[in-house]
Amino acid sequence: MLPPDPVPLYIGGVRRNAESGATFDTLNPATNALLRRVQRACEADVDAAVDAAQRAQTAWAATAPVERGRILRRAARILRDRRDEIARVETLDTGRPIAETPEADVDSAADCLEFFGGIAAGVRGEHIDLGGPFAYTKREPLGVCGGIGAWNYPIQIAAWKSAPALACGNAMVFKPAELTPLTACVLHDVLAEAGLPEGLFNVVHGFGDTGQMLTRHPGIAKVSLTGEVGTGKKVMADAAETLKVVTMELGGKSPLIVFDDAHLDNAVGGAMLGNFFSQGEICSNGTRVFVHADVLEDFLDRLCARTERMRLGDPLDPETDVGPLISREHMERVLGFIDSGTREGARLLMGGERAQAGALADGNYVQPTIFVDASDDMTIVREEIFGPVMTVLPFRDEAEVVERANATPYGLAAGVFTNDLTRAHRVVGKLDAGTCWVNAYNLTPIEMPFGPVKQSGFGRENGWAAIEAYTRLKSVYVEMGDVESPY
Repeated sequence: MLPPDPVPLYIGGVRRNAESGATFDTLNPATNALLRRVQRACEADVDAAVDAAQRAQTAWAATAPVERGRILRRAARILRDRRDEIARVETLDTGRPIAETPEADVDSAADCLEFFGGIAAGVRGEHIDLGGPFAYTKREPLGVCGGIGAWNYPIQIAAWKSAPALACGNAMVFKPAELTPLTACVLHDVLAEAGLPEGLFNVVHGFGDTGQMLTRHPGIAKVSLTGEVGTGKKVMADAAETLKVVTMELGGKSPLIVFDDAHLDNAVGGAMLGNFFSQGEICSNGTRVFVHADVLEDFLDRLCARTERMRLGDPLDPETDVGPLISREHMERVLGFIDSGTREGARLLMGGERAQAGALADGNYVQPTIFVDASDDMTIVREEIFGPVMTVLPFRDEAEVVERANATPYGLAAGVFTNDLTRAHRVVGKLDAGTCWVNAYNLTPIEMPFGPVKQSGFGRENGWAAIEAYTRLKSVYVEMGDVESPY
């Protein structure tokens, strides 16, 4: 399922080279060897993609919703049939272990296509009885949508943005992250095989300038971004020129709170899932782990014992738990955060180094890292690291931990571990976070809306909320008889 080399643009259903002839490289994070050269879109390519999308969208919007849904569900079946092949491509491109990518990436993308395919025919407005006259609302597609993906879950994010857009009758021009461009191309081919008309899902590769071309393009009605806060601010500014609809899911520094009555093994598993899964390269990770002081020592003993058993290695090995970080540059950034933690006085309990023995030498491997004895004002506690780095912080009082948990400009996610469900719901109600978990962490079924508050962004993906994000509401007043004009 690997795309050809160099990886082409996909515009109007046709594989194309960039007009400028420019290319860039995508590397295997496990070895830093070349995987593919990739065509780099210029402004003429983006214009062509938007034009193709506009031509295709009018007929697609007029297509019966049940038929739109049928195509998306067929694409879901194809993804599942080729699950192992596509997961291998995703692992090569991201460095994430093959033990994760079939379920977390391919199955998640298939679930998304299936879900929105299933509800495409149910997109509807409401009837409003006005006592004689009446009104109704209807949901209409926006037109051409631009999607800007992140590099950590490439095919999942491509599906999260394109499936609801297509279900609602829109077209999509999608720019995958430059570090992980391969599976957006795979998704294009899957959708085409499922019967999606040409021009409805276009793929343009490039860097921030390509994303800016999409955001500024007058033919794009909406932009959906998954990225970091700085990029989000630029997208907001660029989209303002044409008053585009914008949704964005940005970074986070999420709290994970463990009360003294929690099931500790479950809480430890949640903390590991919220810090070490996917090498910690997950925006919603609960990297500030607040543990009640009465159970702190027991929690740390169990956490260290389980972390020691984690295996770093070749991401294509099914026994590997932790693969390489996405790039050498990002690895150096994560190591810089670890250095800052020790310089500022936190105690390194485990890990903290680059792993480079034997076969790991050429890759971007960082050991799972645990800090303790840190204060809330330290860099590792305040800033998003996006790597396998956890900081465990003690607390004594519920009001105290809620205040500390909310003392951040971010608001993407939060987790609470307790056997007292009254307390769980009370605390969740006080947390400034768009997505919360109780006695679990980082589980995002497609049926549940996912999204942020504060500087982590706005808007929601998944669930019915995504349908609202990819449609506009039209209101219609209907008078049942003649109305005398007062003029």
